[in-house]
Amino acid sequence: MARSIIGMEIAEESIRAVEVTGRRNPSLVAAGEVLLPAGAARDSEVIDADAVALAVSHLWAQAGFRSRKVVLAVANRRLLVREFTAPNLPARQLRAALPFEVAELLPVPAERAVIDFYPLAIENQHARGLLVAGAAEGIEGLIAVLRKANLHVAAVDFLPFGLARAVAMVVPEGSGPVAIAAVGEHTTCFTVVVDGIPRYSRIIPVDVLPGLHALMAADGGFGEAGPVSTARRARPHEALANDPSLRDLVGRIRETLEFCGRSTEAITPGRLFLTGSLGLVAEVQAALSSGINIDVRPLLPAEIVPLARSMAGKNLPASLTGALGVTLGVTKS
Repeated sequence: MARSIIGMEIAEESIRAVEVTGRRNPSLVAAGEVLLPAGAARDSEVIDADAVALAVSHLWAQAGFRSRKVVLAVANRRLLVREFTAPNLPARQLRAALPFEVAELLPVPAERAVIDFYPLAIENQHARGLLVAGAAEGIEGLIAVLRKANLHVAAVDFLPFGLARAVAMVVPEGSGPVAIAAVGEHTTCFTVVVDGIPRYSRIIPVDVLPGLHALMAADGGFGEAGPVSTARRARPHEALANDPSLRDLVGRIRETLEFCGRSTEAITPGRLFLTGSLGLVAEVQAALSSGINIDVRPLLPAEIVPLARSMAGKNLPASLTGALGVTLGVTKS
């Protein structure tokens, strides 16, 4: 049997996961999403460990995953994401030096932080790239909850890096910059991707459409577990179209695009892909399409990797794209 890896994301409203087999030619063999009770988690941070562990167990039982080894996607408001210039050192030496290089920037003491660096360019004795850092306590809490559900966390990955890999599977090299936004109820991850490389990333803290979680759960919008239909994200809710929080999100994404346009590098996106729990909500798509000057469309898992025969005909929603993206860092290595 081909080696498989499972990518997982724990968001505010749900836990979603996908299983992918193959390394050079990955295919999606299983996928699922399970609704979380209100207040159980908030964007890669567990609040009610028992509720999250129970939801994970339900997801594994109903989605039919064959592995218990996962790559965990993380992204939240407490993470530091910024451009940074580090010494041009071999990877092992750089990992050892980074805590000292970035100590003054960290939200917590270096010994209590998780740090990652994505190099973009080498300039003489320095490497310029994206620095990501956060409190180790939150990551350790996630790992402990998954261990409680008998899962093993093989790796932790920054969600926007996974989104960049997903984009690279559908946008040919040389096509110019594109953007991808994972729109969640509490946090939106925005990333500009050029030739498969994340050139700019921002965590946008906006509580989008408060109460939508309860509304969609009440009308059957969120599935309990297992493969879920895109129809759940497309139900019309006319009252949401003029919600102030949605206008706030559009404004912040517009400002981010304008910032990219003022950059000294050519990172002005020509397209915006939407993923995340609200990626297929019609009002979100419509507001962004009318509020910014580039094409906007969702990015679905079936566009990124082929579906196995067992998944044929399944309508997998954009909310699974982040979990799929973090598997690609493993399957392509």
